[in-house]
Amino acid sequence: MNNIPVTSRTKVRRAPKRGNYDRDTIYQILDEGLICHIGFIANNQPFVIPTAYGRVDDRLYLHGSPASRMIKTLQDGVEMCVTVTLLDGLVLARSAFHHSMNYRSVVAFGTATVVEDEGEKLAALKAFSEHILRDRWEEVRSPNPKELAGTLVLSFPLTEASAKMRSGPPIDDENDYDLPVWAGELPLSLQVSPPIADPRLSENIAISPSILNSLG
Repeated sequence: MNNIPVTSRTKVRRAPKRGNYDRDTIYQILDEGLICHIGFIANNQPFVIPTAYGRVDDRLYLHGSPASRMIKTLQDGVEMCVTVTLLDGLVLARSAFHHSMNYRSVVAFGTATVVEDEGEKLAALKAFSEHILRDRWEEVRSPNPKELAGTLVLSFPLTEASAKMRSGPPIDDENDYDLPVWAGELPLSLQVSPPIADPRLSENIAISPSILNSLG
């Protein structure tokens, strides 16, 4: 496995057997997730902000208005924590104590830097778009100079990150396996529903290929 080096911050201590430091596994979880939560401290006050992101190789990209508190704080090199969680199911045990969830998660630590290069900035914005819906970037208008000037992009290196995962059935106390209580897994998944057209969409415009592809 191509592991990301373990640090004191990324080492999984609670249920360490669920920890995973394989780079490909971490990237797969990040690529499947749609929202990350950014934790940071500003003016001695902790904040955790949900936001979209994109990944290109070993970097996550974040973006927003230069006036955003999160963006203004993180561009100064403030330490931050990024988390992404995928919920795969509920684990229903025979006892209340052993109920759990099946999940895949990533936690990453570090600092972000402002993307100054215009080519990298455009690549990052494309990554955001492609992360939301593959091939959508090629179907829509590209950002104009005013939009680019009004968007600040941050680059966050994935050099200190780990995954934690749980899968499988409940683990009950041995004496509880004979209890007359149903136990097992209740799988959960994020599903795409039929698209709803913008009320101002012209009737002669067909659903674009990127959307059709997302419907399977």
